[in-house]
Amino acid sequence: MKKKILLGLSGGVDSAVAAYILKEQGYDVTCAFMRNWDAYANNDILGNPTIQDDICPQEQDYMDAKAVADQLKLPLLRVDFVKEYWDDVFSTFLKEYERGRTPNPDILCNKYIKFDAFMKFAQKQGFDTVATGHYARVKHEAEESILLRGKDSNKDQTYFLCQISQDALSHTVFPIGELAKQEVRHIADQLHLDSVATKKDSTGICFIGERNFRQFLKNYLPMQDGDIVNIADLQVLGRHSGVMYYTIGQRKGLGIGGTKGPWFVVGKDVKKNILYVATGDDKEWLQSTDCIVSQVNWFSAQKPHGEYHCTAKFRYRQEDNDVTIRFIDDTTVFVSYPQGVMSVTGGQEAVFYQESVCLGGGVIEEVFVHDITIDEKIAMRCEDGNML
Repeated sequence: MKKKILLGLSGGVDSAVAAYILKEQGYDVTCAFMRNWDAYANNDILGNPTIQDDICPQEQDYMDAKAVADQLKLPLLRVDFVKEYWDDVFSTFLKEYERGRTPNPDILCNKYIKFDAFMKFAQKQGFDTVATGHYARVKHEAEESILLRGKDSNKDQTYFLCQISQDALSHTVFPIGELAKQEVRHIADQLHLDSVATKKDSTGICFIGERNFRQFLKNYLPMQDGDIVNIADLQVLGRHSGVMYYTIGQRKGLGIGGTKGPWFVVGKDVKKNILYVATGDDKEWLQSTDCIVSQVNWFSAQKPHGEYHCTAKFRYRQEDNDVTIRFIDDTTVFVSYPQGVMSVTGGQEAVFYQESVCLGGGVIEEVFVHDITIDEKIAMRCEDGNML
């Protein structure tokens, strides 16, 4: 009897080729399109009629997925997780932004939707395994499953998968994990999957799409203008459109130009609504040496004791950084990197690796320069300059 697999078919080229590969390997494949955002129900279009133009691409993705399923002669289900996405992903996303932090909705989406709600749906429908078009690999062993980086280092997506559970991982396959992106596109072209073969990769918020980010958030988090302050001399350089909309290390979109630039965001005071910036000559304000990471999902049941040397990514596409970690409790680690790393940011994810193995990851809570936090360092600078 063929093994039954439910594949998440998104309307993109990666999941389309994943479906083809699984069928060729002899599995009993059913596809499912996940609809997780309702622009009308979520008041997404209120006060901004141009956002109505973004509703069509969501349906276009479904039509592209249907075209692929029809061409491959595979059944396609349509599943709604609108409520689950709002409750578990988007609400958390908004709360983190209100705190002045920069969350990663794609990681939340994988944790709560694709590898939880979707997994439960699959199991209720009698499927043994789920599959997605992620660039990652999984090695299923007797005791546990191991998440491995995708062979295409430029497209590896294990960073976004760091929070899925061991149970979910043990029931998952990643059919394109051994392929490079150009190979995936070549296969789609050879199969004449015209609806997706040349379709560009999505770069917007998970399931919400590509749109003006600040305009989109304005529907949920009111903008409040405030001062942009040079951390070097505490002089006001301009005005920002809402401190929560900026992230540590951001260079573009500050609107302050001038001869001293480029300027970088180095700190945010949410209570006082102040955005602190520094020039390229003052990049030490972006550098940290330690951080505390909470909500750590460690794929292996065996956590390291004492100090453990590995590498970490503090944001997607960042080079691996040598770190030493130490578990403070079951889900919290202290991470040390005395060589210094730029722009480690609260609310983002720290993901840990041992060569090709993804060990797990968690949320960056506090960032330190040796013995003091970045926020304390900025507060001390302001106190010295009588700005508090």
